[in-house]
Amino acid sequence: MRKNTMKEKLNAGKPTLGPMTSFPSPAMVETLGWLGYDFVVIDCEHGVIDYETAEHMIRAAELSNVTPVIRIGMNIQQHIQRYLEGGAAGVMIPLVNTGAQAQAVVDAVKYPPVGKRGLFGGRGSMYGIQPIAEYVKQANEETFVCVQIETLEALERQDEIIRTPGVDCVFLGPGDLSSVLGVPGQMSHPKVVSTIEELTRKIVAAGKIAGTLVVDAQQASDWYAKGVRWMVGSTNRLFVAGVRKFLEDCRKVLG
Repeated sequence: MRKNTMKEKLNAGKPTLGPMTSFPSPAMVETLGWLGYDFVVIDCEHGVIDYETAEHMIRAAELSNVTPVIRIGMNIQQHIQRYLEGGAAGVMIPLVNTGAQAQAVVDAVKYPPVGKRGLFGGRGSMYGIQPIAEYVKQANEETFVCVQIETLEALERQDEIIRTPGVDCVFLGPGDLSSVLGVPGQMSHPKVVSTIEELTRKIVAAGKIAGTLVVDAQQASDWYAKGVRWMVGSTNRLFVAGVRKFLEDCRKVLG
């Protein structure tokens, strides 16, 4: 099994940057890796990416030395472990509302005695070529577990979610939080920002990694100063912004 370089940096207290993509494109993932990101989140909650395409995207991430994390829409063990068997180095699970649901994620990701994941020699163990006992130990150490707090119920039960053993990171999505806090789409609204700041302090105090969305360098710097270390961007936003600027610049000079 490969060393999880993203998790290694996070455990050393260093910031990490990575885009989330819902485009079913291994080539895009490979390119993002060559550009120098620490990780890429392959979004299998939204969009049309299926198991087989996700596996090819994971391969592309490995080729360009970027850590592949899969966002998975259903908190079901048999569903989660299929992506792990495809070689994912970590998972990001949305809509985690209770400590029990957070524990279910850990149980699905980690092998006994830490969790309850079923034993299988998939891509992670080089299809069983790596000795299984060695692989199980390494997988439990290297695989990254991230849960999302994004609902009113999760906000009410934040402490039990944050304290869940085996959870590495708690992600705070400003988009969904803006919706449940009554200011939909206003991701920089004081209610959203103060909620993320308060949660970040609790996450860091619990010895966990805080994550959130960043849209530019200034925002990344601001959240880093407040304790955030796992910073997720948007491939869609990067693509649209880059193309728009190119077209605007060209039309200014070409008329």
